[in-house]
Amino acid sequence: MNRATPSRFRGSAPLLLTLLLSTILLMAGCQASSQPAPAVTATPATAIMVQPEPDAPPYLDPTLPIAQRVDDLLGRMTLAEKIGQMTQVEKNSIAPPDITGLFIGSLLSGGGGYPTPNTPENWLAMVDGFQENALQTRLGIPLIYGVDAVHGHNNVKGATIFPHQVGLGATRDPDLVRRIGQATAAEMAGTGIPWNFAPVLAVVQDIRWGRTYESYGEDAQLVSQLGAAFLQGLQGDNLAAPETVLATPKHYVGDGGVTWGSSATYAIDQGDLQVDEATLRAVHLPPYEAAIAAGARSIMVSFSSWNGTKLHADRYLLTDVLKGELGFDGFLVSDWQAIDQIPGDYYADVVTAINAGLDMIMVPYDYRRFISTLTEAVEKGDVPMARIDDAVRRILRVKFELGLFERPLADPALLAQVGSESHGDLAAEAVRQSLVLLKNDNAALPLDRETPVIFVAGPAADDIGIQSGGWTIEWQGQAGPITPGTTILDGIQAAVSPVALVHYDRSARFDDLTDAGGTPAVADVGIAVVGEHPYAEGQGDSASLAVSEADLTTVQRLRERSKTLVVVLISGRPLIITGILDDADALVAAWLPGSEGGAVADVLFGDFPFTGKLPFTWPRTAAQLPFDFANLPEIGCDAPLFPYGYGLDARDTQPLDLPECGDLEADAAAATQ
Repeated sequence: MNRATPSRFRGSAPLLLTLLLSTILLMAGCQASSQPAPAVTATPATAIMVQPEPDAPPYLDPTLPIAQRVDDLLGRMTLAEKIGQMTQVEKNSIAPPDITGLFIGSLLSGGGGYPTPNTPENWLAMVDGFQENALQTRLGIPLIYGVDAVHGHNNVKGATIFPHQVGLGATRDPDLVRRIGQATAAEMAGTGIPWNFAPVLAVVQDIRWGRTYESYGEDAQLVSQLGAAFLQGLQGDNLAAPETVLATPKHYVGDGGVTWGSSATYAIDQGDLQVDEATLRAVHLPPYEAAIAAGARSIMVSFSSWNGTKLHADRYLLTDVLKGELGFDGFLVSDWQAIDQIPGDYYADVVTAINAGLDMIMVPYDYRRFISTLTEAVEKGDVPMARIDDAVRRILRVKFELGLFERPLADPALLAQVGSESHGDLAAEAVRQSLVLLKNDNAALPLDRETPVIFVAGPAADDIGIQSGGWTIEWQGQAGPITPGTTILDGIQAAVSPVALVHYDRSARFDDLTDAGGTPAVADVGIAVVGEHPYAEGQGDSASLAVSEADLTTVQRLRERSKTLVVVLISGRPLIITGILDDADALVAAWLPGSEGGAVADVLFGDFPFTGKLPFTWPRTAAQLPFDFANLPEIGCDAPLFPYGYGLDARDTQPLDLPECGDLEADAAAATQ
């Protein structure tokens, strides 16, 4: 079955010619005040390359060692040019002439930060337009543009949306994750973006956190292995290659272990990691050690705190441990406006963050204030010039490693990578491997293609936005047909034989389906697709992890109208499912499958086996959270509902045997009071 999304974008010839011509004219008109401007040439393959003039300074000579190029360029820079390199601005907040006038070193798109209309071609034109402003500066230092491509190039309509990291954690497949990294990098390169704020390396200890789905799991070894694989896929063997991008392991360090109720802003997001250093090093630091060993060149610092000290102010963890002990010689970037959360006034925030070891600050709005404040701090001696030079040296080194000075503009030929058929096939493969079979009584699965009547219910069955979750087109995600792809209902309809009848009703009423005598029709199989609606950081924190009343009603209605009931759970983490477990003959954790949700049906109907294993321990009630993993019971009502690593094969026909534990739903509700 072809899993390619319906619409795949290709480059627009008039747009590409316009980009090439405008770039050449702009660069030809540039006049540097102290050395010749680099010349722009278009190769026969349409890749835009910068060729230095014969008398160009050493930093423009690609044959020289990067260290020599960095030294030469750094020695030519004024304080204003250096601080500009340390400044990252949100793209909707920048006045393009300020990129040139203030020597801005980086721009970003936050979640939902797309051009209008949201097409790959417009992304390419937007990013290259910003870059052209940077190339007009005295020294012609290119911008580095960043995005949160956390499960594919997820801000771009028409890009391939892969399963979120929680689903990839269930696959236990580093090679698959590496290939997804490669595909994501290729699609980013197609829109001219060289920097990805991913992967998340949080080792999540409390699944009530709204960013749980951005993590590979609760085990440090699993997170280390898969995080390094994704990083290697993004960066490849040569960071300067056209289809590779810079990875950014985040959020350093311990954001997955913060304490419920410790956040000043949310329930748990951006909270306080309240553990000793031995625990921090044993649980939360290993993924960063693995990432550095795999070639990490930028790392994003966490909003969270460690025992009351904001990570953005923690010189010990940023400089002594990360840069010193672990030998990280890339650059550190702050999170969104995160230095503002450091206690004290803004001047103190800037001084503290830079002296703690931050190299680039995601401002993201009032960049003039940041630049003037840091300039004042240097002039007063509160931030040493040596610290500025160290930060800028780190940033420039990575820009040279990326080949930005030789290829500052996008290669339009790479536009064909965005949402390509091969990437859709890879996403479908990931969906199939991520599914975890939790229950399969009476050999309910796999389903027979010739099942006479199938009822499908639940809003998530036919909704790409719900099945993709947060960080999809919009920051918090959004229900509806927000991007091309295949839904779970599409997959079911394509999988059945012509003799089977598939009926869909979001709320499982099926009022118009009766027999000749007016009796409500009963399906041979009912498939309820229920679960969480999209959310992202902060707004996704949940004390109850409860399945909604509407979804519980849908399951109950479909149970009454079906001989066999299969429940497919769409969620970014384990939910409290005691209210639906007894009703279901089979229950599948499908996580957040992304744009190729139709591939879920490939496993339901037996084309592929269930191979997924739980990346998180599944609670019986919310009252059990957070788990004490060192003292976790294996049996009885105090034990988890399903242990870490659990996952059935469809050949397992033994009925699920759970202890009688009273009113678990009431217990869960009481835990939230």
